[in-house]
Amino acid sequence: MTLNDVPKIKFTNSDNFFLLAGPCAIEGEDMALRIAEKIIAITNKLHIPYVFKGSFKKANRSRIDSFTGIGDEKALKILQKVSNTFDVPTVTDIHEVSDAAMAAAYADVLQIPAFLVRQTDLVVAAAQTGKVVNLKKGQFMSPESMKHAVQKVKDAGNEKVWITDRGTMFGYQDMIVDFRGIPTMRQYAPTVLDVTHSLQQPNQSAGVTGGRPDMIETIARAGVVNNVDGLFIETHFDPANAKSDGANMLRLDNLEKLLTNLVAIRKTVNSL
Repeated sequence: MTLNDVPKIKFTNSDNFFLLAGPCAIEGEDMALRIAEKIIAITNKLHIPYVFKGSFKKANRSRIDSFTGIGDEKALKILQKVSNTFDVPTVTDIHEVSDAAMAAAYADVLQIPAFLVRQTDLVVAAAQTGKVVNLKKGQFMSPESMKHAVQKVKDAGNEKVWITDRGTMFGYQDMIVDFRGIPTMRQYAPTVLDVTHSLQQPNQSAGVTGGRPDMIETIARAGVVNNVDGLFIETHFDPANAKSDGANMLRLDNLEKLLTNLVAIRKTVNSL
C-alpha cells in the first residue's frame, strides 16, 4: 500500500517518515483538539505526513480500577471531530470483533493491539471494513512471524496494512527494540516504530506501567536511521496527569524539537 490509500493524509510525496501521534486515550474533546492542533502545526511546518492517534477505549489494563475510557461512541465522535476540524486521518485500536465496524464508521485506520495480533477473527474483521489495518507486533513474537498476520489481512481482501513494532519483552518488567526486525518486517508491509510503547516497563508491583521517556529520542533516532516508514509517538501536554500510559509518553512541548532533529537525520540518511 501507499500513503495515498489513507484519506486526508498530506505530504505523501515527502521523503519524511510518516507519523502516528496523539494521546494514549481520548480523555475529552478539549484535550484531543488541543493536542491535535499543536501536532498538526508542527507536522505541517516539517512536511511530515500525519495521522492523529487516540484510543476510544482501553481494554488491556493492569487493574480493574484503571481508566478505560469516557464511553465508546463519545470518544469515537471526538476522533471524528478531530478529523473534520483539522482535515486529518485518525487511528484507533480495537479489541473485539464487534468494535471493527463501529470504529470504522469514525476512524481511517484500525489498529490491532500487540496482545491481540494473533486473534484471527479480530484481524479479519478489521480487514473486512476496508480501512487501513495497523498490526502491532506482539511483544512475544518474532519479526518473521508478522508475515502471517499481514497475510491474514490480505487473504481477507485488504491490501492496506502496516506493521508496528512496539518492542519485545525482556524479562518480566522491561522492553527492548531489536532493530534487526525493521528490514525484515518491511519485506511484508510498511513498518512503523512505536517509540513510546517500546519504552514501557510493564508488570510493576503497583499495577501501573512504568516507562523510560528519557530514552524517546534515542530510540526514535535509531528507528529513523534504520529506515522505518513511520513513527508512532504518544504525547500529552501533561503526561504526569494523563489517564493512561503517562509514564512513557512524550511531553507535547518537546515534540517539535524531537521531530525537527529526526527530519534532519532522515534527510542525511536519504542523501547517502
